[in-house]
Amino acid sequence: MRIPFRHTRIVTAVAGLAFAMGGGHASAAAFALAEQNVMGLGNAFAGAGATAEDANTLWFNPAGLGRLSFPQFETALHFVKPTAEFHDSGSQPALGQPLGGTGGDAGSLAVVPNLYGMMAVSPTVRIGLGINVPFGLKTEYDNGWLGRYQALKSEIQTVNINPSIGWRTTDNFWLGAGANYQRFKATLTNNVNYSAALAQGYGQLAAAGQIPASAVNSLIAATSGLDSFVSNTGEDSAWGWNVGAMMSFNGDANNDVGASRLGLSYRSKIKYTVVGDASFTNPAVPTLTGALAPLNAAVQGVSAAINQTRLFNGGISIGVELPDTASLSYYYKLSDPWELLADVTWTGWSSIKEIAIVRTTGATLGVLPENFKDTWRYSAGVNYNYSEKVVLRAGVAFDQSPVNSTDRGPRLPDNDRTWFAAGARYKYTRQMNFDVAAAYIKVKDPSVNLSGSPASVAANGLINGDYRSSVWVVSAQMNYRFR
Repeated sequence: MRIPFRHTRIVTAVAGLAFAMGGGHASAAAFALAEQNVMGLGNAFAGAGATAEDANTLWFNPAGLGRLSFPQFETALHFVKPTAEFHDSGSQPALGQPLGGTGGDAGSLAVVPNLYGMMAVSPTVRIGLGINVPFGLKTEYDNGWLGRYQALKSEIQTVNINPSIGWRTTDNFWLGAGANYQRFKATLTNNVNYSAALAQGYGQLAAAGQIPASAVNSLIAATSGLDSFVSNTGEDSAWGWNVGAMMSFNGDANNDVGASRLGLSYRSKIKYTVVGDASFTNPAVPTLTGALAPLNAAVQGVSAAINQTRLFNGGISIGVELPDTASLSYYYKLSDPWELLADVTWTGWSSIKEIAIVRTTGATLGVLPENFKDTWRYSAGVNYNYSEKVVLRAGVAFDQSPVNSTDRGPRLPDNDRTWFAAGARYKYTRQMNFDVAAAYIKVKDPSVNLSGSPASVAANGLINGDYRSSVWVVSAQMNYRFR
């Protein structure tokens, strides 16, 4: 039976849904989203590139398509609920500003969808299509919190469309490849200490003899507590690719006890130039009275200069190179009911050194130093075939974070993660399977000691403390085979 991939309206609609829903807090390291199927979640994604049970193999290892016998499609939803609560340990306020609160829980519930389908085009060749959300991030703090000059809202949304092909070269060896069209959107908001910018201007006027030096402190006090708000938004699309290979041993074709499979897969980097706008909302400077009234014109001039030369609306661009990944996966049939799984994955996060926001004029609006390091993820899992209809799953994983302690900030307060996962498959009919899974992810408490970029306690205050962070994931999936 043919699957109607030619219906591009359906594909476009689902991709749009994925984009709308896929801005959730990352469950894997940094802002990666591991939730690309449900059966894998039950094993903490151990052996994901070697199991090749369903159409979702095209994401983990497209070579696995060649092992599938029947046309099929599947859809999944993942409910991701992070917690990221900041605990203050000596933060300092910015010049002329109150310190503020601790920001509440920066995490929020996100829904992440997947859709996959595959069909045969010859006895040895399979093609498939996947639509998923490989990266996503959303942290959002209460207005007026103590880190408002470093971060208020940080949101990354992606959607990936992944046509793939798998080829069975022999009974024991498969190859696969895919193309990836990926769309990327970003929103970064924060406050800007407008009072500190005014204070800098007063100092310059006093140095030039345009206002009395003795009036500077009084002017700073009279115009304290003023904040600007800036929203940086942009989007871009780009292409990448992925390849994979899989080999089986010891009677895998007959599902014999002792059978095993080894899978190797690679996904390329994807480079973006995110183009968009910086939008500022600047405060009105209060009218001075009393002894300071004669300086109103000077203060308004400083404000106008800030609005026109520094904090003004305009086009921006942000260069981002998302990392490549390589995975080695293993599957082993220990006995009739028991299957063992393992996986090791490398991610080239060092492609991200900084996030520079550059105006179309060429001026740098802001720089977020990241200095990410490459990471490794290790996982192990087990399947227990309880009956002909029920499969039980469990898994654990250790996921390194690319974020270093020096550059860690409130936009991405990440650290190493430990996964504990469980799941189950119910074979409802010969055609239809249902999967459910859940995972608890413990994040090692990340500490933050940051005064912005460039570092300035006067302009940005000092964030000093640590986070209590964790993630819950609950997922469900349906797979239908045409047989």
